[in-house]
Amino acid sequence: QVQLVESGGGLVQAGGSLRLSCAASGRSFSNSAMGWFRRAAGSGREFVASISSTGEHTYYNRFLEGRFTISRDNAKNTMYLEMNNLKPGDTAAYHCADSNLLLPKTIGGFESWGQGTQVTVSS
Repeated sequence: QVQLVESGGGLVQAGGSLRLSCAASGRSFSNSAMGWFRRAAGSGREFVASISSTGEHTYYNRFLEGRFTISRDNAKNTMYLEMNNLKPGDTAAYHCADSNLLLPKTIGGFESWGQGTQVTVSS
């Protein structure tokens, strides 16, 4: 069982940036692909990005690629999501998740996830 704890969310103005972190413990972090999804109030879960166990491969929601960057530091058991040029439509709770797949490309590829960190973008 893996425990995932997100941090780094907050209130930011449109055009601003945030970096989210996901601290993992339990199951070997370096052996697992990881990813992020988000859920806006009143909406379903939306895939954001994923990263392979070594960090060599990444995959993005095509509507977010270019503004969001996923990365990981296996020595620190931590994954990151750098978000730039944020828009009000990015307002959501962001969850990190792990996967048994090599590189998940949908929500269905995630196994377990954390409680989330709230990102609110004001216009």
